[in-house]
Amino acid sequence: MEFLIRQKSDKQRVDVFLSRQDIKLSRSYIQKLIEEGKILVNDRETKPSYQLNLEDKITLNIPPPRKLEVTPENIPLDIVYEDADLLVVNKPRGMVTHPAVGNYSGTLVNALLYHCQDLSGIGGVMRPGIVHRLDKDTSGLLLVAKTDLAHQSLSRQFKDRTVKKIYVALVQGEIKAENGYIQAKIGRHPVNRKKFAVIKKPELKSREALTFFKVLKRFSAKGGSASGGKGYTLVELQLKTGRTHQIRVHMSHIGHPLVGDKTYGGKTELTKSTMLHAQTIGFIHPRTGKYMEFSRPMPADMQEVIQNIM
Repeated sequence: MEFLIRQKSDKQRVDVFLSRQDIKLSRSYIQKLIEEGKILVNDRETKPSYQLNLEDKITLNIPPPRKLEVTPENIPLDIVYEDADLLVVNKPRGMVTHPAVGNYSGTLVNALLYHCQDLSGIGGVMRPGIVHRLDKDTSGLLLVAKTDLAHQSLSRQFKDRTVKKIYVALVQGEIKAENGYIQAKIGRHPVNRKKFAVIKKPELKSREALTFFKVLKRFSAKGGSASGGKGYTLVELQLKTGRTHQIRVHMSHIGHPLVGDKTYGGKTELTKSTMLHAQTIGFIHPRTGKYMEFSRPMPADMQEVIQNIM
């Protein structure tokens, strides 16, 4: 890939510039590629700290994923759709999307490497084909790129917020409004860095986040009041941004944490799993230009929890 700097930048570093593009590369991985001579500026090797000038040409050579570093595993996959460019996979609850510290096997990537001989290398060795991710405890539909063309196109659609993402969740308490939205900035929790939180202080780093919700069904607490913090609500959620833990943080923020989500205040009497399912995903196919949309119903464990509160 090549990038031509057509606007004068204010001493912007080359590694910072590339990390902000829609190629989904982390800054640390970009720095590694620079050190290996796989990123050139004006056809010459460079340093991560190089400050870009007008008309600079950046050449990016992404190596194919070194599959031997992540072991292919014969794990069954629920493949909703597949062609030469991409897959749509229905990820089960409890499966980690890609290898990371503490989870180097049993992940979706381990399963994909066994199933596919060709995956986009843009995500690096540990994340081949991964355009976006779902939390371990979230079930549902996830896009996987098999070619770099597909990866770039899908990443751009996520960045431009044109991908349709609809979730269903079971939350605590009965939401009074039939529908609405939550617009609140999200950033790292100022104390617990493993969590995220709604950030109100301007001096703390945060990003805009917008979640729309629609009530599907309310469940009154047995023997209790039909309002306030009692009971439960099955809610449909549509994301306009894709921040980490966005739904979990936003619903907790308005006083309706997800059932089973202990991290953000959800109770675990009914289940110890977070009741969140990525039900629908819609996107423009990278090669054909046609809109495609797929949906899958809630998994059996979530349906069972709902049956138990009816």
